[in-house]
Amino acid sequence: MIDIDLKSRKSIYEQVIFGIKEQILSGVIAPDAKLPSVRELSKQLTVNPNTVQKAFRELESQGYIYTVSGVGSFAYAPQDITPDDALINETRSKLADALRELRLLVPDRQVFARMVNELVQNAEPKLASADQAGHAT
Repeated sequence: MIDIDLKSRKSIYEQVIFGIKEQILSGVIAPDAKLPSVRELSKQLTVNPNTVQKAFRELESQGYIYTVSGVGSFAYAPQDITPDDALINETRSKLADALRELRLLVPDRQVFARMVNELVQNAEPKLASADQAGHAT
């Protein structure tokens, strides 16, 4: 299930993108699995269909999903996803800035290192359990 937080700084469409990416990478959405239609997913999430359509277009441009005309949208296998270099560089830059800020807030090197290690461990997509595999949301 994709959780939408209306109080989040991230837009709803970014949250939809993040949720689907995480489900694809964790195996909740199996390779070549059909995603819910824009209408179905917008109903499930109680969001505007245009928001879901925008998220699907972005996921397709980033190489996470593909669309078969008249049939629907499907997930690529994680190993078939080609990282977007520009997006990687932008995210690395944001991460570097955030780490510098955190380092200024946490002067103790060991505490800082533990925090960063914990963040790295928590960044891994949640692994799908056997009963969740294949479900899109």
